[in-house]
Amino acid sequence: MLDDLKYIHEKDAADALGIAEKQGQQLTQDFTIQGTVDFKNVHNVVYGAMGGSALAASLVNIWPKLAKPFEVVRDYDIPGYVDDDTLFIAASYSGNTEETLSALEQAEAKGAQIAVIAGGGKLQEVAETKGYPFILLPKAAQPRYAVLYNFKAVLLLLEKAGLLKEDFRPELEKAAQFLSEQTKAWRPDVACRDNPAKQLAQELIGKSVVVYGGPKLAAAAYKWKISINENAKHVAWVGYIPEFSHNEFIGWSEQPKDKPYAVVDLRSSFEHPRVLKRLEITARMLSGRRPEPHVVEAEGETVLEHLLYTTAFGDFVSIYLALLNGLNPAPVDLVEKFKKEMSQ
Repeated sequence: MLDDLKYIHEKDAADALGIAEKQGQQLTQDFTIQGTVDFKNVHNVVYGAMGGSALAASLVNIWPKLAKPFEVVRDYDIPGYVDDDTLFIAASYSGNTEETLSALEQAEAKGAQIAVIAGGGKLQEVAETKGYPFILLPKAAQPRYAVLYNFKAVLLLLEKAGLLKEDFRPELEKAAQFLSEQTKAWRPDVACRDNPAKQLAQELIGKSVVVYGGPKLAAAAYKWKISINENAKHVAWVGYIPEFSHNEFIGWSEQPKDKPYAVVDLRSSFEHPRVLKRLEITARMLSGRRPEPHVVEAEGETVLEHLLYTTAFGDFVSIYLALLNGLNPAPVDLVEKFKKEMSQ
């Protein structure tokens, strides 16, 4: 099925595979910051967003190194410490995410310095009316397909606020080229026998997927969850090392006896050595008690390349999983219906 290009073309009407292959180009996008950019004495950053928009900031929390505290808030409410020395970034691809709009109102009331990233909607209206620094995201079939656009936009705002310790562009450009090369191996015209993304999708079909990552790949692991949920319309969960070793580890040891799960471990050589040891010991001690993990070893020369490699690989796996499920990867009709119900 996954080598049938006609079938893939029919099911993947929005060309999710093409978007996944070209996502490295998003990192080279030139953005104009609209509005008045006048950040002063920023002591901390709070980034309000949900879903894929929040994921972009989670990537920033891992790379590059930031000069000030940075917190991602997936909520209606903001932290109590927000004040006029806080840079509050409101991000939503649709521009209409209600949690983010609520958080923005609270940040305004506390006198925070405001910036906005959106693809339109109410957030764009607010930014343009009030003259906030604003970056307009390019159109995409779904918000989750624009994560790296959002990532680049966040970096630009942080740079303007003087919060990056060094120029991010050289490493980002190199990583973009690296990613473009890597995705060629996962394209639909590469047969299953030579395509690790297709092979892993075949292993995951019909099972609840649990994805684990250490601190360096935590954001990538979460992106796997998002992509499997939304692309494949498939149950997936995410867990983090080393926290796993303190509680979830024992949960795998006994019940339920029948475990209809597939486990994926994302591994990076940049992780703390003790994190890698935890992964190895876990695999050994839980052997026979849980499904053997499918190990995805990150490739690349930098933390950023490891992040992008594992994130993009997960995108391909999830899209192929959608095709195995007989589904179009792009639409999320139930989410849209849920939003309408919430608006009433």
